[in-house]
Amino acid sequence: MGSKWTAKESTFGWRHFEVVSRKNQGEMVFAELVSSCDPSVSFWVNAKTLRDRQLWHPGWKSLAEQGRPPRDTKV
Repeated sequence: MGSKWTAKESTFGWRHFEVVSRKNQGEMVFAELVSSCDPSVSFWVNAKTLRDRQLWHPGWKSLAEQGRPPRDTKV
């Protein structure tokens, strides 16, 4: 718990999340993520999903660190 994650795509309007809880269901482990900018936004994911680098980066990353242009930059 307490690990920080950056979604590759906006998720419920946000990109930066923190694991606040986890639960085991059978052989699966789920993590509850809460938006670092809006604590009213929370959801559960299969913890294995966080290993998918197409979806998540460990830590909090800027768009530039993700290799993406800032939102206001025209491409």
